[in-house]
Amino acid sequence: MKIVLIGAGSAQFGLGTLGDLFQSQALEGSEIDIVDIDEKALAHVQKIATSFLEESGKPFWVQAYTDRKEALRDADVVVISIEVGKRFPLWNQDWTIPQQYGIHQVYGENGGAGGVFHSLRITPVIVEICDDVMQFCPNAYVFNYSNPMTAITTAVLRKYPQLKFIGMCHEIASLKRYVPIILDTPYEDIALRAAGLNHFSVLLEASYRSTGKDAYPDILERAPAFFEREPGYSDLLSYVQKGGSVEQTEGSDRRSLLAGTRSSKSWADRTLFKTILERYRLLPITGDSHIGEYISWAWEIADHKGIKDFYEFYQIMLSRNEPKIGTETHERLVYILEALLKGAASYEEPAVNILNEDLIPELPSWIAVEVPGIVSASGIKGVKFPAYPKGFAALLRNYCGVYDLIAEAVLTSRKEYVIQALMANPVVDQCRCLPELVDIMIDRQKPWLDYLG
Repeated sequence: MKIVLIGAGSAQFGLGTLGDLFQSQALEGSEIDIVDIDEKALAHVQKIATSFLEESGKPFWVQAYTDRKEALRDADVVVISIEVGKRFPLWNQDWTIPQQYGIHQVYGENGGAGGVFHSLRITPVIVEICDDVMQFCPNAYVFNYSNPMTAITTAVLRKYPQLKFIGMCHEIASLKRYVPIILDTPYEDIALRAAGLNHFSVLLEASYRSTGKDAYPDILERAPAFFEREPGYSDLLSYVQKGGSVEQTEGSDRRSLLAGTRSSKSWADRTLFKTILERYRLLPITGDSHIGEYISWAWEIADHKGIKDFYEFYQIMLSRNEPKIGTETHERLVYILEALLKGAASYEEPAVNILNEDLIPELPSWIAVEVPGIVSASGIKGVKFPAYPKGFAALLRNYCGVYDLIAEAVLTSRKEYVIQALMANPVVDQCRCLPELVDIMIDRQKPWLDYLG
């Protein structure tokens, strides 16, 4: 394959993804082109990758480009992981400026008013990348890791419905960390399926592979006791602030690790999570910070301290993690690429973001949904959920109109759609201030939002 990594100057993404690809025997002999607008950062990643290949003798060919068009010619696979501008200063604006106008949003990254502005900054850049893909490698698979995932995927596939564009997210991995402990059963003996919108998804099916027995009743019965004991992000933050290793906090056995720092607060920063579990009888795949961005009543019950602590912990984690080329595969991308090769066995990928097209009939056909996907040499086919739970589907539908208007704003450059997206947003309970809010955000983020005029 010819694989192009866009945004590879970010050592976290560039070196991490290269390390994953280098572990695959099936992909040996591939050309990997790394692309970034930061020439110095890109050269650093290429130097480390070249040294690794020379020492290991692995048969890959890595080239670096600052011109993505040159790299994209005849590519088989394109992987996108970019951010525009300085991530955390812009995120702080997305979060706090709408709050100044009285909008109660719990996080401000992917949903709510902040998520609208984040989407409006980054989606046009990714659409431009896809413009080039359609010109230089229209048959390539394009895997996107950038957020806000649903907004980006919906907009791209609205412009290019024929493009093989797939959104990838890490959040589904939480099930692997929690469910085996809840059920006291090895992960290999559990079959799980979750679906919804990205960061707004729930577990729908669970069974024991050895017996075929439905495991969901056991999850519902045992999950409350599990999360009463499970350390939360406030505990993780306290641990790393006292000098604890960030890498250790990624492990599955956090309870023994954080035994001395466990707070007295129950439910581990998951009060919103708990409400969904109790009222809808469904297990969310993410915590309060993410899922709370899409729900109007989240502000009332979400654990705001836990969310703020997660935000600080996240920044510490990124600053302390030393990017390197590893010897273990961490991303699902490699498994997908191997399955796309001719003659490879098909398998079910836990979560892909693709166009709905009746996979979840309760939602519009044009929205990008997150569902399991069957991956084979013929492509990626989403798993259908004809009986999606109506209660949770109603919450998802409440947000679909926002994504519709964001896509229209990006593709038509009409500011009125931005205001209307905010007015449709379940998290926004203000009206009169919205034109001024939009104007101030365009002014503060002019390099990325001036197309809205």
